[in-house]
This record gives sequence, C-alpha cells and structure tokens, in this order.
Amino acid sequence: MFIHKSSAFRHAALACLFLGMSQAASAFTVCQVTDTGGIDDNSFNQTAWKGVLDAKEQFGIEGRFLESQAETDYEANLNSLIEGDCDLIVTVGFLLGDATQKAALDNPDQRFSIVDFAYDPVVPNILGQVYATDEAAFLAGYLAAGMSQTKILGVFGGINIPPVTIFMDGFVRGADYYNEQKGDSVSVLGWSIETREGLFTNNFDSLDDGRAFAQNLYDEGADIVLPVAGPVGLGSAALADELGIEKLKIIGVDADLYLTDPEKRHVYLTSIMKRMDATVLKTIEMARNDTFEGGVLVGALANGGVDLAPFHDMEALVPESLKSELAEIRAGIIEGRIKVAP
Repeated sequence: MFIHKSSAFRHAALACLFLGMSQAASAFTVCQVTDTGGIDDNSFNQTAWKGVLDAKEQFGIEGRFLESQAETDYEANLNSLIEGDCDLIVTVGFLLGDATQKAALDNPDQRFSIVDFAYDPVVPNILGQVYATDEAAFLAGYLAAGMSQTKILGVFGGINIPPVTIFMDGFVRGADYYNEQKGDSVSVLGWSIETREGLFTNNFDSLDDGRAFAQNLYDEGADIVLPVAGPVGLGSAALADELGIEKLKIIGVDADLYLTDPEKRHVYLTSIMKRMDATVLKTIEMARNDTFEGGVLVGALANGGVDLAPFHDMEALVPESLKSELAEIRAGIIEGRIKVAP
C-alpha cells in the first residue's frame, strides 16, 4: 500500500504523541485512532488531528494518536487506549463504527466521539460527528458546471458508503440545479442518484486507481473530476498535473487540498471541506466543560462545519458572475430556500 506522506507533519504529530505520553496523567488527554489512511493522509484523519492540535493550543490539552494499518487494528487500538488515561477517545471514519460501539458499550464510563458516523439509537457515551457535505458539494457541482468547457463532469468514490455518496449526491444535484437555472445540459459521469450505482475504487489507498479512474473519465470527455476517495484522489491530481489544468481540473474533498497537497496544488479548482477540525475542537471543548453527551453533532454550511475552499490560484479564472451566483445559492441553502436533497 502506498500512501503519500508529509514528513514535516509526521514529525510534528509524533512530537505531540511523545509529549502527550510523557505529561502528567492529570492533563486532559485526547486520544485519536485513525483509519487505514494514516494520520497525514491529506484528508480526514489529518483534518481531525488538526482539531486536537488546535485544542492543544487553545486549551492546553495533551493529544496522542494510534494509526491503523488495517481494519483488523481498529479493535486492538481502541483496547490499548482504554487503559491509557484518555479523557476522550476520537475515532475517525465510518469503518470504525462497529469497533467504537463495542468499546463504548464495554466501557460505559469512557467518553468516545466518532467522525463520520452516528448511532440510532444513541449510545450514551458516544458523540457522533456527521456532516451535511451535500450542501458544500451542491455548490461545487454548480461551480463545476459553470466552469466546464466540455459540459461533462466526472465523479468517483472510494467505497459505496453514505459518507462518500453524500458528496456525489450533492455534486450531481448542484450540476442539475445549474442546468435548471441556465437551460444548459451539463452531464455528470460516475454516479446515478436514482440507481445508487457509480464508479468506486473500493479502497482509499491506491494512487494508481485515482489516476486510472480520472483518466477514464477524462477519456470520456470530463474536464473537471471530483474524486471522493481520500488519498486516492492524489493520483487524480497527478494526472491533472501532467495533462495541464486547461484539460483537467480536480475538486478536492475533506480538507483544502491546495494546502495539504502543495506539490499539485495548482490543479485544484476548489475543495469540498469537511471541517472535522472544527467539530473535533467543539467536541473536546464539550468534554472539558462536562457538557459532553451522546448523540449527534452536525457540521453544515450554517455553522462552518462544511464549506468550499477558496479558489486560490484559479481565483481569476472563475467569473465574477458565477461567484455571485454561488454566494446567493449559499445563502439560499442556509435559509432553507434551496433544497440540496428531496
């Protein structure tokens, strides 16, 4: 398995890990378990960890993490933290749902929070962090439709699970809304809202798959591609870098990929940001203040939990009229006048 690594981020994160382990047990300590993407995945593990680092800076907490190399590590990593003086254990990713629930039920006095998952019925000692990413993805779909020269967009996912397909739903509906408003016929390849079928790499790791899927979509005419597959999307960015942004642009997911993928930052039109750092920080604040309880914390456009990243190097390429339309749509979504889902 090949995963893009940022040595500077890893060294900083490991420094926090060792510092956290060496501090007095009386310090408020947050422990994070990653999924298989790793702590510096340029995606949601890294963004969630930023929330811990922000809490360290703002509240003086300590933080440490365990990386999962395979799904079989989830339960073992959680069990190793149960006795590790963790005031709050944060697990990252839909795939840790079962392991987190089992650990919470076995240890009712331990507080847990899981990113990208929630439970029905509620587990009293787990706070789920979920995101209305279809709101930001709707904006991205409208933007992409307005920017496409070929009038063909592409999207693919990592695994066919709700935290992935919600991006795809919003993106397609945003493009459809553009067509309705403009009387245009921009199409989106790679996902059908009606049949719930589309293109999936079935992993979140392979950069080769990211390149291959983006190449196939480009070959079918797509000039803007949205990979909803974590680090897999870095392979799509590498292809766009080779082809040139005149031929292929990429929309990132989870974090602002312009910042977290600096070598290929020029290929990103924008990113659909899941502000996991903001919701993790809020969860830590609740745990410190003893206002923590099981349930659901929803990140949306209205509270800054999701958003579109700036256009950065492509700022001048986006027409002012399109920027104004996006601002109006954002307001409409927040006010409830524009529905991003039925």
